[in-house]
Amino acid sequence: MSERPRALLAMSPEFLPQLFPEPLMQRLAAALDFDPEFIARDFSDPAAKAALNEAEVVISSWGVPMLTDEALAGAPKLKAVLHAAGTVKWMIGKAGWERGLVVSSSSGANALPVAEYTLASILLAGKGIFQLREDFRKERTFTLGYIHPEVGNFGRTIGIVSASKIGRRVLELLRPFDFTVLLHDPYVDEAEAAALGAELVGIDELVARADVVSVHAPDLPETEHLINAERLALMRNGTVVVNTSRGRLVDTDALTDELLNGRLSAVIDVTHPEPLPAHSPLYDLPNVFLTPHVAGSHGNELSRMGLFMVEEAERYVAGEPLLHRVDPETLGRQA
Repeated sequence: MSERPRALLAMSPEFLPQLFPEPLMQRLAAALDFDPEFIARDFSDPAAKAALNEAEVVISSWGVPMLTDEALAGAPKLKAVLHAAGTVKWMIGKAGWERGLVVSSSSGANALPVAEYTLASILLAGKGIFQLREDFRKERTFTLGYIHPEVGNFGRTIGIVSASKIGRRVLELLRPFDFTVLLHDPYVDEAEAAALGAELVGIDELVARADVVSVHAPDLPETEHLINAERLALMRNGTVVVNTSRGRLVDTDALTDELLNGRLSAVIDVTHPEPLPAHSPLYDLPNVFLTPHVAGSHGNELSRMGLFMVEEAERYVAGEPLLHRVDPETLGRQA
């Protein structure tokens, strides 16, 4: 392309400098022609409608308005959406896919810190750190040289629920460690699971065998309460549940019961409801490590999401295939 394609920024304005700090903004401006001072928040606004009418590319993120049929009708030149955030399910309707829009997202960038959080949780949980910290805080002393027989990461069995983008990154990060890794994913066969470094098993076998069960499945109607009372009951005493996916995948009441009786432990970054009510016992239980939905991109990690889309813009201008293109055929079973 000899001229820079016309583009439009569409997101909540406060995210722009975090996603695209100056060096990235310069690269984006070198690839695309856009007004850095104008950010669309409502495609029915006259100024936004006029800008969308001329745009070939939309650079979007959190707070972007939905590309409704009406909005698309007023965007005859629009060919690509580069979404510097996660899912685009709610943003682009059937008409957009039928039109053949090229859509890319930074969900792969957001998967990285979630996987890192998960790995840290698995390692710390296996070492018994959460309970030992509580004991140390209470007793204010310890016996030097005492060997804690119930902890350790050598030979642990880790169960990964779903080979999603995050699940696959977790599987990759687990490779250097002395773990047996189990995987449940109805869309993966045994050969692919083996290539990912895992043994493919059913969900009930996974929860019964694993020392740590880490949930990475998408939030879909069929995955609601995937980890339910019956599957929690299958877990052996001392099993650790890690949830960095979505709260609805785990039955909160059933998990709370198991945590209250001390049979299981949990590292929980997402809950249902979210946040939990102030009276929830999960805030105070020593066998629960509860965090406020922070496993995903925060702080300087946001610029990696911007970087992914800057690189996609450069590929788009060069006529190269996009690396993070969203496949509408598989979108329905993704996060």
